[in-house]
Amino acid sequence: MPGHIPENILDDILSRVDIVEIIAGSLPLKRAGRNFKACCPFHHEKTASFMVSPDRQIYHCFGCGESGNAFKFLMRYERMDFPEAVETLAQKAGVILPKDESYEHQSGGQSTHLYKINELAANFYAHHLNSSEGLKAKDYLLKRGIKQETISALKLGLAPDKWDGLISYLRSKSISLNLLEKAGLVINKDGGGYYDRFRNRVIFPIFDLKERILGFGARVLDNNLPKYVNSPETPVYIKGKNLYGFNLAKDSIRDSDCVAIVEGYLDFLVPYQEGVKNIVASLGTALTIEQARLLKRYAHNVVMIYDADTAGEMATLRSLDIFIEEEMNVRIVSLPKGLDPDLFVRKHGVEAFKEMIVKAQNIFDYKLGVLKSRYNIKEIDDLAKVSSLMLETIAKFKNAVLKSEYLKKLAQGLNIKEEALLEEIKKVKTVKVSLNQHSAGIRKVSNVNPTEKLLMSLMLEENGLINRIKEALGPNDFQDERISRVVSIMFDLVGEGKKVEPQILMNHLGDDISELVCESVFLPQAQSDAHREKVVTDCIQRMKNESMKLERARLHEQIKIAQSSGDKERLEMLTQEFHSLIKTKAGKS
Repeated sequence: MPGHIPENILDDILSRVDIVEIIAGSLPLKRAGRNFKACCPFHHEKTASFMVSPDRQIYHCFGCGESGNAFKFLMRYERMDFPEAVETLAQKAGVILPKDESYEHQSGGQSTHLYKINELAANFYAHHLNSSEGLKAKDYLLKRGIKQETISALKLGLAPDKWDGLISYLRSKSISLNLLEKAGLVINKDGGGYYDRFRNRVIFPIFDLKERILGFGARVLDNNLPKYVNSPETPVYIKGKNLYGFNLAKDSIRDSDCVAIVEGYLDFLVPYQEGVKNIVASLGTALTIEQARLLKRYAHNVVMIYDADTAGEMATLRSLDIFIEEEMNVRIVSLPKGLDPDLFVRKHGVEAFKEMIVKAQNIFDYKLGVLKSRYNIKEIDDLAKVSSLMLETIAKFKNAVLKSEYLKKLAQGLNIKEEALLEEIKKVKTVKVSLNQHSAGIRKVSNVNPTEKLLMSLMLEENGLINRIKEALGPNDFQDERISRVVSIMFDLVGEGKKVEPQILMNHLGDDISELVCESVFLPQAQSDAHREKVVTDCIQRMKNESMKLERARLHEQIKIAQSSGDKERLEMLTQEFHSLIKTKAGKS
């Protein structure tokens, strides 16, 4: 926890925000008793194991172990650094942060600096596009059907044809070359020094949902290769978690419950400006589970739009299965040969484009059509291959009715007995289960003493028990180092007259201990005061017995060492200590 942000301010922020509201803005939460649950956003799962506690203001995933409070969620999910998360929640909570210099420096974390640098770079590129140097590039965009209002709205720009145009500009703003390299705007020369990554290219800034610029795409003005150069991944830009144009399209996507996905910047720009507002571009990478889940927050229907060169590629078909696993309805448009979405709209008009979207094929018909065009299903081996590839997709449907109907349809389409397909799909499921079991093994196994864990859980549930337990046990009586650390902090906080809350405790703990605490909070607790009291008494006694047993074993080992070494004085002292321990146990039993 950064020392520059006072603890009382962090506590105040956490007490004013609702973690359920924070997380519900990113994930579809469902009520589960006193808590809420969802599929974890931090690992791929099909059965919801991500729990959020409104009472304790924490979250915990029982699948991957990811845990924390509202600060931690923003840091992990939105990729904020700690000061950014504090600032975001402070603004939401109406808490005024201190203005001392040390804090201001801290709040200007690396991510904040990179966003500011990207903003300055975008302004630099936009200025050049709208200057006399940009006449050729401006003419290129206008001929491609991009209107001036679209150019302005999306901050399109031009990288000048110089090796150090941006470097010189940003260095005049006192920005270090190290930060420029971290932002992906410059490239390190082999012999030392730097040069601009983007030169003599049209620039497309990439925005996130908060209208911050994450990175850039850059296109040549002629037929030179590579046609596109893009920002590398940086601390603020991860291609697989973002979509071009999503900041503009999100409201329309939500309203229509449908999103059209294209591949390139111009494929987005032309349809969007002509009235297809629920459209995004995939930034030229294969679709990821993170992108699918981002879209699922806004819509359940997806229409993938491919040009003829891309349509039908196996990688394309596999990426569509991601939407099925997320229980989204996915359909596909394959445009006529030689036409991408940009050119199709300019040649045939936006209404024809919208009609193509309306008539999009479902994934079953599309994939089967592609496979039949590639394989000769009159040949037995090819028939088996096509059925196997189709079953991979059908197996991913969670809805039993859909799965059953698609199996019937596949049997008819390939003229295969349905019973044979049912046998084969069982094999697909078997492989899937074994893969899931393997991924589940990634989570580290923590062998925690159940008595110690239960006692910690009870203290977290009922602050009044902490002093009672403090009188009977010390932190060293807890054999698990992590629980001992948590208990020590709880004892200190109570000693300072502070309330112990899991969400506050998170600020004092590392990730591995936070996981343990959050998991404990979701344990079922003793229902009545009398029952709880008995459980506490039993736990304390069990731990004292365990502690005594360990001490007795330690003394026994020391006695053997003293005997073998002939140290009579130490042997006599250890023997007395051993007998004293036995008497103490006898007196208490």
